[in-house]
Amino acid sequence: MIRTIPIRAVPINAANPAYAVSPALTFIPPPLALYVHWPWCVRKCPYCDFNSHESAPQEAAYLDALIADLEAALPVIWGRPIVSVFIGGGTPSLMSGATADALLAALRMRLPLLPGAEITLEANPGTVEADRFAAYRDAGVSRLSLGIQSFDDRKLAALGRIHSGTEARRAIELAQRHFERVNLDLMVALPEQTLDEARHDIDTARATGVSHISAYHLTLEPNTAFHHTPPPLPDEDLSADMLEMVEATLVDAGFEHYETSAYAKPGQQCRHNLNYWQFGDYLGIGAGAHSKLSDHAGIRREARPRHPKDYLADPSARHWQPVTLEDLPGEFMMNALRLTDGVPLAMFSERTGLPLAAIEKSALAGRQAGLLDVVGDQLRPTALGRRFLNRLIALFLPA
Repeated sequence: MIRTIPIRAVPINAANPAYAVSPALTFIPPPLALYVHWPWCVRKCPYCDFNSHESAPQEAAYLDALIADLEAALPVIWGRPIVSVFIGGGTPSLMSGATADALLAALRMRLPLLPGAEITLEANPGTVEADRFAAYRDAGVSRLSLGIQSFDDRKLAALGRIHSGTEARRAIELAQRHFERVNLDLMVALPEQTLDEARHDIDTARATGVSHISAYHLTLEPNTAFHHTPPPLPDEDLSADMLEMVEATLVDAGFEHYETSAYAKPGQQCRHNLNYWQFGDYLGIGAGAHSKLSDHAGIRREARPRHPKDYLADPSARHWQPVTLEDLPGEFMMNALRLTDGVPLAMFSERTGLPLAAIEKSALAGRQAGLLDVVGDQLRPTALGRRFLNRLIALFLPA
């Protein structure tokens, strides 16, 4: 039998703040963000397991579908302010400036965006144009995220990327002309990559002067070409050396390592992703988009049809299911423990409706293993816990 969790704010018991069980009377919804998915790309990369499709974008029809999708969802989120917008893909930079402008205008007409709300758009260096960047900025995009991955032409070819290192540098230069906030996505542990090659990519990114860098370890995800035919990759020891090099290099350059794969200059953290990691709510619209929504009855997850053809046929279609009592601690920790500084203890109860007693046994096991720590009112992974994050999260998953 599936049990759902009524959402209640549970206050922390001052006498025993770690394990309060007091019920509360009111529900305060968490912050709400909006995710917009663009499902098309020029070429499907062999490592990519995102919902992306190699075909010509149907811009006009898709814009209409996004608006219909949003309007169908409005009764569920009515009146809740939007703290951030993230347009991801696929390759959203295939979108024309006019479509971006029409999309953001439609969102503003229907949603109460907070003043200064962060609006991010993902772009790939192989699809960028100077006039398009200017149009995105004029439409209201305030932050650009560039999928660089590497500056090495041989590594880019191995990854199936359509841009070169020269095009990557040019894209960064163009982005910085129009946006104060620019993120670079990079990957390490690439096929046959050496430590010096990985260091060169990080040094090159650092030298651009951007305020945010996301550095991911290449993983072979199921249902990808790389998973079916794995390329030669660095071994575990070399991969670990690369990750340590990334942290040392970027921290030395003034970046804060605030999340497993994210580095930011002070005050430049990605607000949209912080909302994910702090177990905030998000509404996802577009083909294959996912949502996590809370109300007085509980927390539920929704998913839209994955294929653009199916989504365009019925943009109001969605599948939803409740988050069960057994799954909720693990879902919260899967996000919160990615943050270097963790989260306030009170946030667990505020965002889940559960008392801290629900995680007492797991938290104790994490502390005894040296993976988890409580500093003041803050629950956070230790350095060892960050290194073995999957092992730490597993402590909070259903047996």
